[in-house]
Amino acid sequence: MNYMKTAILLAGMTALFMGIGALIGGQQGMLIALVIAAGMNLFSYWNSDKMVLSMHGAQEADEQSAPELFRMVRELSQRAGLPMPKVYLMDNPQPNAFATGRNPENAAVAATTGLLQMLNKDEVAGVMAHELAHIKNRDTLIMTITATFAGAISMLTNFGMMFGGNRNNNGIGMIGTIAMMILAPLAAMVVQMAISRTREYAADRMGAEISGQPMALASALNKISGAAHAIENLDAERNPATAHMFIINPLSGARMDNLFSTHPAVENRIAQLQEIAGEMGDAPFAASSTPRVSGVTGPKARPRGPWG
Repeated sequence: MNYMKTAILLAGMTALFMGIGALIGGQQGMLIALVIAAGMNLFSYWNSDKMVLSMHGAQEADEQSAPELFRMVRELSQRAGLPMPKVYLMDNPQPNAFATGRNPENAAVAATTGLLQMLNKDEVAGVMAHELAHIKNRDTLIMTITATFAGAISMLTNFGMMFGGNRNNNGIGMIGTIAMMILAPLAAMVVQMAISRTREYAADRMGAEISGQPMALASALNKISGAAHAIENLDAERNPATAHMFIINPLSGARMDNLFSTHPAVENRIAQLQEIAGEMGDAPFAASSTPRVSGVTGPKARPRGPWG
């Protein structure tokens, strides 16, 4: 089913890309956009995960540089029946995380240093379990391809604005180009929203089952949501099309880029987790009762509070 969703997504994004090309340069622009989209489809399948990790300055971690996090992900992967994904750290004060990769055999989870500073061990485990759920559900390919295309659509509309459309080749001129600059990113956002809402709820449920502590994940979502609005994530602000990949929208809302916010309300996610906790018999979670994880080092090592 997820392969069908991916195919539909690719077809829809390609059609949108071609439509923008046609508006900018007429038939010739549409053909050029088709060629570019075909190349992007191939590139996105094989390399978009690496590109997204690079956008956010993620550095691969191992059992020497981040022993407790690495062992935590390994244990959770075993519980989920998944191959061990690669583990990445992002040197970023905002608490957040995402997963990427074209399939479970070629997957990665990435966490910010802020996540490891602000959350305790059970909460971090809940977040990592949520990201592993995305991998198990094969959401990561869809998420990463959407980020690649949404970013490309924004770049293409900016290109169209720069040149004002090709009036002599069935183009739309300046007025049409301005309208396109507004509508095309909105169309990309609608596609992101269409695949985001139910995906996050499903990952919350499966993540709670993997970790066995739904209220720890609920506590983590509450902490991350509050901090994300107070702590700017500069890499995410520069790459707003990747916002839907994170467990919580990383955009501060200070710019128009928050149009790319595609996450369901945190309150609704927490309410679902409370229901799951009732089903599982999980006790209310006390955020201060569990020590944080420690032992993170690396090439950018600096004081990281309880993590090293």
